[in-house]
Amino acid sequence: MKISVIGAGNVGATCANVCAHKELANEIIMVDIKEGFAEGKALDIWETSPINLYDSRTIGVTNNYEATAGSEVVVITSGMPRKPGMSRDDLIETNAKIVKSVTEQVIKYSPDAKIVVVANPLDVMTYTAYLTAKVDSSKVFGMAGILDTARYRSFLALELNVSPKDIQAVLMGGHGDTMVPLPRYTTVGGIPVTELIEKDKLDAIIERTKFGGGEIVKLLGTSAWYAPGAAAAQMVEAIVRDQRRVFPVCALVNGQYGLDNLYIGVPVILGKNGIEKIIELDLNDEEKALLNASAEHVREVMGVLDDMNIIA
Repeated sequence: MKISVIGAGNVGATCANVCAHKELANEIIMVDIKEGFAEGKALDIWETSPINLYDSRTIGVTNNYEATAGSEVVVITSGMPRKPGMSRDDLIETNAKIVKSVTEQVIKYSPDAKIVVVANPLDVMTYTAYLTAKVDSSKVFGMAGILDTARYRSFLALELNVSPKDIQAVLMGGHGDTMVPLPRYTTVGGIPVTELIEKDKLDAIIERTKFGGGEIVKLLGTSAWYAPGAAAAQMVEAIVRDQRRVFPVCALVNGQYGLDNLYIGVPVILGKNGIEKIIELDLNDEEKALLNASAEHVREVMGVLDDMNIIA
């Protein structure tokens, strides 16, 4: 079995490293446009195999998509970060062209691959990959909800002084400050979180979660990579091992939650075929309103892409 990671930067390399340690495939191919970059990262990861005791080979290549042929899963992390003076529309245009080009090569050599998109803006880049790939939407989805939920759960674990292993949560909506954490579906060892924490503290954690990515950027001067890379690898594991995990994933909804033709974060069952099922929760009026507001924001950004006519 083969897994490919497109983009050998911090997120891509972390994803490949976690996949290798978990021995998710015989070969993990890393592709990058910078000469020798993926090769160096892959070699460095492989040299940890005798220490960490695993057999998955990491192989780096420069712009050679033929090496990815027959991949079971492809993770796309390629894209540019937003730079000073760059508008949101500039970022969308730049990264959409990158994701389109990458997706065309991925599908050429691995037409049956499940594609996990990590590039930002996440929801619209997943939409870009879907339009380009021209395959069933169950095979093209984005990583955002797992990362956002992980941040939410980790903050709760700190506040409650409990193990993050015992915290389960659902988070929906777009990837960004319009995301919708759902306290009603958040539990600690099966106990509703609302029974363990005061509302004002829970509200503060929800706000911190919404701006979790920005908090990292302020501290580091760059985007996060350990948590995003690990989150993408968790999705890969669910697919290659057919775990049928229930995860919040950026998926195409068509009728679910009263939304149509929109890539947005929803809970799904993730297995060997990709998205096996979108789970529809019985949201209350407040939750529906928050989700609809998030959906409008995502649709607006998708509209920006449509107006650019980048995808033929």
